[in-house]
Amino acid sequence: MRTKSYYYLLLPLFLVFLWIAIVHFRLVSLLFVPNPIDVLMEFSTLVQNGQLFEDAAATIGRTLIGFFIACGIGIPLGLLMGYSDRIYSALEFLVEFFRSIPATALFPFFLLLFGIGDESKIALAAWTAGLVLVVNSMYGVHLGKELRIRAARTMRVSQKDLFVKIIFPEALPQIFNGMRIGISLSLIIVVVAEMFIGTTSGIGHRIVDAQLAYRVPEMYVFILLSGVIGFVLNRTFIHIENRVVHWKGK
Repeated sequence: MRTKSYYYLLLPLFLVFLWIAIVHFRLVSLLFVPNPIDVLMEFSTLVQNGQLFEDAAATIGRTLIGFFIACGIGIPLGLLMGYSDRIYSALEFLVEFFRSIPATALFPFFLLLFGIGDESKIALAAWTAGLVLVVNSMYGVHLGKELRIRAARTMRVSQKDLFVKIIFPEALPQIFNGMRIGISLSLIIVVVAEMFIGTTSGIGHRIVDAQLAYRVPEMYVFILLSGVIGFVLNRTFIHIENRVVHWKGK
């Protein structure tokens, strides 16, 4: 366990030392890569005045709302597509078609449909994560162990019990994979949307605002903050998955 923790921190520490070396030897202009101390001081200032928490809360809130909407629609739809060949045949083209369209290309459409408020950002996040969850839930059903399903049908298990007790648990590992990807994509889409769709708060807004005013340390603080939030969300879902899907791989 200690060895694992050591390697876990090795790359981040290397990147920090590389950053310090770049600044120390003036390999890149400070206009593009600020001193880590300046970034740390800016972080402290933003924490003290509450600005960092306000913007982080705005972004996380939009991300989670969009993600939970995606879960509520994408997971059931994906399970139905995996369970029923008729539903799969009817919806396969639409899912694959819309999945091929970059979410950023839909910014104008969602902007016209939902306006410049939080609704458009949440809808974009839900749309992007929802498609991922549909596909992962569907393949989770398809990748279920056929032997267990056949054995259950041989014992004349009802369709309801077959789905609840065998098919859904078999699909859960793949569903959680989709949820991990979906929450990351939701965060990315929300941050990008905050950059380009009018808002007065959020990490994306602060990154663009700081960049336009050449407040480079502040820009770096919010860029790093988005990475930290994404990392924490991902690790949280890994922890939940290990607790819930304890039979994974068995």
